[in-house]
Amino acid sequence: MRKKLNILRIAFILVISLGMTACTEYLDKEPEAEISSTEAFINFTNFQGFTEELYSLVPDFTSAVWACNWLFGDEALNSVGGIWVNDQFDKGNFWGWTGGSAWISYLDAGSVSNNPESTFDKGLWPNSWYAIRKANVGLENLEYLVDATDEERNLIEGQLLFFRAWYHFQLMMYWGGMPYVDHVLPSGEPVDLPRLTYQECAERAAQDFRTAADLLPVDWDATTAGQLTQGKNQLRITKIMALAYLGKNYLYAGSPLMNKVSTGSATYDAEYCQQAAAAFAEMLQYIDSGESFVQLVDSTQYQNLFFTDGGSEIPGWQEAVFMAPVYSSWFKGCPWGPSSIFCDANIGGGYVSPNARYVENYGMANGLPIDDPASGYDPADPWSNRDPRFYNDIVIDGEQVIAGSAPADKEKYRYVHLHNFNNETQLGKSSLKSGRTGYLIKKLTPMTANDVDGFPNNYMHVAYMRLPDVYLMYAEAVLHGYGSATASHPGYITAEEAFNVVRTRMGAGAIDSKFVADMNLFMSEIIRERAVELAFEANFRFHDLRRWMLAGEKKYLEKTAHDFDRDPNTGKPINMKERVLVTRPFEAKHYWLPLKISDVTISESFQQNPGW
Repeated sequence: MRKKLNILRIAFILVISLGMTACTEYLDKEPEAEISSTEAFINFTNFQGFTEELYSLVPDFTSAVWACNWLFGDEALNSVGGIWVNDQFDKGNFWGWTGGSAWISYLDAGSVSNNPESTFDKGLWPNSWYAIRKANVGLENLEYLVDATDEERNLIEGQLLFFRAWYHFQLMMYWGGMPYVDHVLPSGEPVDLPRLTYQECAERAAQDFRTAADLLPVDWDATTAGQLTQGKNQLRITKIMALAYLGKNYLYAGSPLMNKVSTGSATYDAEYCQQAAAAFAEMLQYIDSGESFVQLVDSTQYQNLFFTDGGSEIPGWQEAVFMAPVYSSWFKGCPWGPSSIFCDANIGGGYVSPNARYVENYGMANGLPIDDPASGYDPADPWSNRDPRFYNDIVIDGEQVIAGSAPADKEKYRYVHLHNFNNETQLGKSSLKSGRTGYLIKKLTPMTANDVDGFPNNYMHVAYMRLPDVYLMYAEAVLHGYGSATASHPGYITAEEAFNVVRTRMGAGAIDSKFVADMNLFMSEIIRERAVELAFEANFRFHDLRRWMLAGEKKYLEKTAHDFDRDPNTGKPINMKERVLVTRPFEAKHYWLPLKISDVTISESFQQNPGW
């Protein structure tokens, strides 16, 4: 086993001794608060200790709070009366990201935190600015790295450049074009931070990602410097990560929303898409050659990508291109942790349900969407012959949800009741209980995450970027860069072939030729495939719908339930109807999150996003 929970918490070699304490004034600090001398930079060991704080600033979004508070798109909805950030977003209140107490999420923790043992206090907004400053401090002190080999210098510089670009990119995805801060801002002086257009900012990030990729190895274990931590290097920044984010940065810059705010044209920019395809192709060829440990797992191991079932190995490391470190697993075996929020309310859960409209993205085993006349979908038997990921991700009525023995008062819940015959389930549709949409989520937790089976020692850890995401982004970049699903970046596979790498490894059926022949139809399948493969992970969906400029369409604004009866003879659903539970408000301003009032007053050129 290459990744263990007890060995992959990023260590601070010199952080404490060098006084690297976080501060709320993350853009404007006294240099003495950062550096007391050049001692931190004179050799590789010291400089790497300085650099590793950049890892500890990355939020772990799934464990930042004890609720499903990271799905901001149309994937799911919480129990009635929720007060979390995703509930606020469902009401159109994007100011909710800046809230405190119960609204807190991985976007804002109020102040900077580099605590390697805490998951609660890492906010993306404050930590990103602090990390950008820290990366710049390191880059401006590279001249002091005299006791080091060329390889060691490259490793340090590559990490610093990657993180400077990565944290800028994270800010851009949520808030749009930012100032690209590439030097240490002077302390105690007025700061002028003009916001760049999205594409201007992306160009600057691309330079850093590209240089980082040129400096970094494919695998730290293959380097001399990496031998000291042999077998424990999988979370360290590599050429694979830098190339993947270089491609994603270009694809986002070329997407309709980003192109519109920069140029006024709500279309794809073909040149940016070609640059994205080139970066993805370069990265994927290292995967194909086997030079990287990052590889797709087969369908029998798919479930292991998202949670452990009592083991100690970090879930998903095989396919993770980039993930946060494991700071702590406070909710392992805990009935109050994220592991419990997905299970039935009657056995200790009762918080979140998948949007029934979203569940319709899961097609048939032959690869066709359920609304295709040739798919074989039967409304009288709607859960048969579906995409295998449907059964991996979604709990349906009558499915077993208790594994072990149960007391008499809980035994009746061994097979979940999500239909209208059950009065308690009906109560659940209108109260704080789960199952209000006719489905539950099981992708991220084992069956035994309930109060009957005792919430075993499982652990959920979801990546910021997973390898299937890269294949699908490559397919999208080629489609819009070269104008066809049968096109390719020169020397690499076609968009169709990349798409099918993801689809067929799960036995989900290759894409039908009629979708390949039509550019718009192929894009519709990319949209659906990303919804299925990346369901309930990170905020892929939230960003996708916005960058495609689809977030304001009615079908993505409505969150629904499937009401149905259970046939007493067959156990199958009958009389199924869709009912709208939530319609999310949407205006043009909702394409971007608002900036904090306290931050837009830093300078006149650091302006608020339109409409806020």
